[in-house]
Amino acid sequence: MTEYTVEFVGTDETITVADTQTILSRCIEAGIAQEYSCRVGMCLACSARIVEGEVTQPAARGLTETERENYALTCMARPQSDLKLDRGVYPPSIEADAGDAVTADD
Repeated sequence: MTEYTVEFVGTDETITVADTQTILSRCIEAGIAQEYSCRVGMCLACSARIVEGEVTQPAARGLTETERENYALTCMARPQSDLKLDRGVYPPSIEADAGDAVTADD
C-alpha cells in the first residue's frame, strides 16, 4: 500500500490517501466537507478537476473517456500519485446535461 498527498487548491486542506482508498472516503474520515450524493460514480456531485497528478477510477461511469483524464469523481477515484484537485469544478458533460433540462416555460 502506498500513500499519496492530496491537496485541494484554494483551501488549506491536504490529506494523505492510500492507493487502496477513495479520495471521498478519506475526506469523510478527515472531516473535510467534500460534496457527494450517489457514491457510485454517476451523479458527478463529487467532481474535481485534476490540476496535477493521476488517479485510477475505472467505475466512474458518469465521465466520458476524455473527462477521465482531467476530472476525478472522488467517490471512485484512488490516487496513483500526489494530487492537486480543484473541487467543485464540473466536467463539460454536466454543463451539457443542464442545458437539456426542462424549464417551467417549456
